[in-house]
Amino acid sequence: MSPRMSSLIRAFRRAAIAALVTAPGLRAQQPAGRLIVDTLHSKALEGNLYGDSPNRSMAVYLPQTYDASPSKRYPVVYLLHGFGGNEQEWVTLAPLKPAMDTLVRAGAVREMIIVMPNGKNAIDGSFYTNSTTTGNWDDFISKELVSYIDAKYRTLARPESRGLAGHSMGGYGTFTLGMRHAGDVYGALYSLSGCCTRFARTTNSPQTWDAIAAVPSVAEVRRISFLPKVMLAMSAAFSPDSNAKPLFTDLPFVYRDGKWEPVDGVYARWVEHAPYDMIAGHADKLKKLRGFMFDVGLSDQLVSPASQAQMDSALTRAGVKHTFETYDGDHTNRIAVRLSTRLLPFFSQTLDFGDAPRR
Repeated sequence: MSPRMSSLIRAFRRAAIAALVTAPGLRAQQPAGRLIVDTLHSKALEGNLYGDSPNRSMAVYLPQTYDASPSKRYPVVYLLHGFGGNEQEWVTLAPLKPAMDTLVRAGAVREMIIVMPNGKNAIDGSFYTNSTTTGNWDDFISKELVSYIDAKYRTLARPESRGLAGHSMGGYGTFTLGMRHAGDVYGALYSLSGCCTRFARTTNSPQTWDAIAAVPSVAEVRRISFLPKVMLAMSAAFSPDSNAKPLFTDLPFVYRDGKWEPVDGVYARWVEHAPYDMIAGHADKLKKLRGFMFDVGLSDQLVSPASQAQMDSALTRAGVKHTFETYDGDHTNRIAVRLSTRLLPFFSQTLDFGDAPRR
């Protein structure tokens, strides 16, 4: 993406939030929520082979009444960022705080705690997956982080009051972590442009695997382009191999007789992590959810709308209640608006706030 296009996208997001903030009838002088920085030391990430620190930063949004109402408890939404980003994605590019402040003042959403962890690693993305190479990221998010937040902040510490959401790689994490922990940890899911829902057994881009094969060390990964880096990150997450130096991963393709050919055993490991292929084995858990929604822009350059439509069809066949929407936009240019108009209201309407009978 060109610098000019990135600048235009950022300007669009700022304008979208500004339009909400200055909408007629909203009272800007009312109390605002508080965005704080926190850090958790993760046992699940200790000793990872890429040398990433187990001390993980996060941004935490506390509602307007959090300090003034010391007996009040709140639902929690965990918000996962995309590949190459960190928790600041929800602070600057799709600003969570002004969106929540504005919507709460307008009575459009109820007060919630929002937790935005940092899932970036040495190769730009963990895919929120347990891996002997990159560390146990699923355990970090769904066990350690949830326990830490429930112990430190005034949460409604139960699945019915806990949501999970994310964009792109974070949308992938929403699908997979949500399937594994639906009803037990999370009560509602929202995936924004969730990537990597199915994996092809053939490759039409041998240059990608050429680039990965040429990387001499983890430290040199930063020099390769976006697509090879994504594929390497998925390999480290889905097919780790602690003996396969220097990158400690098995690639799903091997170079043989002048071309890259699939490796059946490795490909099978990738399929185990593909949200589309996980549905059949996790449908019963997904049926425990209070709400399940996902969407994609019709002009998305990175996530095919057809792939999300396949998820929609597979979930319908499995009898899992859900909502799937498409909208006029690409991979990033409507995320701030979707956050404000769809994602946050969805959790406000779906989670258990403790003041009404549970479903």
